[in-house]
Amino acid sequence: MEERAEKAVALMQQKGYNCAQAVACVFAEEAGADKKTVFRMAEGFGSGMGMMQGVCGALVGAVMLAGLSRSTANLEQPDSKPRTAALARTLMKAFEQEAGAVYCKDLKGVGTGKPLLACPDCVRLACRLAAREVFPEKA
Repeated sequence: MEERAEKAVALMQQKGYNCAQAVACVFAEEAGADKKTVFRMAEGFGSGMGMMQGVCGALVGAVMLAGLSRSTANLEQPDSKPRTAALARTLMKAFEQEAGAVYCKDLKGVGTGKPLLACPDCVRLACRLAAREVFPEKA
């Protein structure tokens, strides 16, 4: 699992992936999704969605994985939303508990000058949580 987290960090630092892309792409295969599609889907979520310092992109990547892995994709009668939403809440609460915040601006210390967690560490944490909560059978 740590190897996967380091791969995600390398994608971000060496290839220019944003934090959401890095997390989502390293688990794309496990989620049953095409890596290229996941990459495209996550493109607008870096640096707190649209670079607006909102919810951490790494966490968003993990939540995307929850949907990809849990949705029944029933277009006529969506029936998996409650289960996916519960998993998203679990991810968000665990991330907040371990990192101290879920918003990019808070994690980076914007306004306070006291960063809580650097971006690579947010990616590592999101990968760890995805492995534990979304793909426990593969962790």
